[in-house]
Amino acid sequence: MQKKLSLFVASCVLLGMSACSLLPDKADETKNWSVTKLYSEARSEMDGAHYEAAIKLWEKLEANYPFGTYATQAQMEIAYAYYKTQDQAQALAAVERFIKLHPNHPQADYMYYLRGLINFNDSIGFLSVIYSQDPTERDPKATRESFAAFKALVDKFPDSKYTPDAIARMKYLVNAMAQYEVHVANYYYRRGAYLAALNRAQGAVTDYSDAPAREEALFLMIRCYDKMANLDLRDDAQRVFVKNYPNSRFLKPNAGKGGWFNFLSKKAD
Repeated sequence: MQKKLSLFVASCVLLGMSACSLLPDKADETKNWSVTKLYSEARSEMDGAHYEAAIKLWEKLEANYPFGTYATQAQMEIAYAYYKTQDQAQALAAVERFIKLHPNHPQADYMYYLRGLINFNDSIGFLSVIYSQDPTERDPKATRESFAAFKALVDKFPDSKYTPDAIARMKYLVNAMAQYEVHVANYYYRRGAYLAALNRAQGAVTDYSDAPAREEALFLMIRCYDKMANLDLRDDAQRVFVKNYPNSRFLKPNAGKGGWFNFLSKKAD
């Protein structure tokens, strides 16, 4: 009985496999497409913002026609499509691959610019939560990498049409990095870690001398020196502050000469 049951099961399996073999394979409709057909369809998907479908077509184009301008264009399009889907890792990988394969391509400057944009968008995401999250728990790596990418574009392609926008974004990123340091310095200051706060504020003043956030960083240095009873350095920093920011908002909240500085400790005569 057991033997008959085994034979029956085996027969069913064989019949099932035979039936499957009789069914037609699901054909790849792009298998015999020409390079122009693949390009046209991929472009159509891109224009319709169907980036995932477009990526598959660009990849097929490059795989089936790996040489020539169509393949090179497909590589660029893949990077841009991944950027639009917010797949940062894949987008950066595609950009790096293109730059490595085609360092002297006429549109290499665009790929440098795209590398900056990919990280720039990620840094914007970082900045959007910095006010609602403990800043010491965030690493502005994307901000630094975006700045480095835009700087590489500016240095390598100073006459590129993308360079002016890259410079404008770099200025924004410099202040973002300085502001991050100020946030961390304030975090330490509020917790009484005045030396740590001083070090972060001093770093912002030194490393980002042209950033608007430098004003608050210098003011925070004054407060830290005051809390640490280092009155000589405090007064030196205060003189620098008043000289550079005579109309600072940090001088205005309280009446009387010196504004907020009225609350500082008094140096012994």
